[in-house]
Amino acid sequence: MPAFTFEKISPPVRRAPAATLPKKPRGLISQMIDRFVERRARRALQRERAIRRDEKPAE
Repeated sequence: MPAFTFEKISPPVRRAPAATLPKKPRGLISQMIDRFVERRARRALQRERAIRRDEKPAE
């Protein structure tokens, strides 16, 4: 006969979902990079539109 026994302990029940944690604000460097990328994407889109206009055959 064993001298002691192990008791199963269930994990604690979560009361609130994990999504309620506040988001950490983005860093200044990340914001600056986002601005540069957005401007570069806009310029590329404008150039692509200009190229497409030039490629259309005249009717």
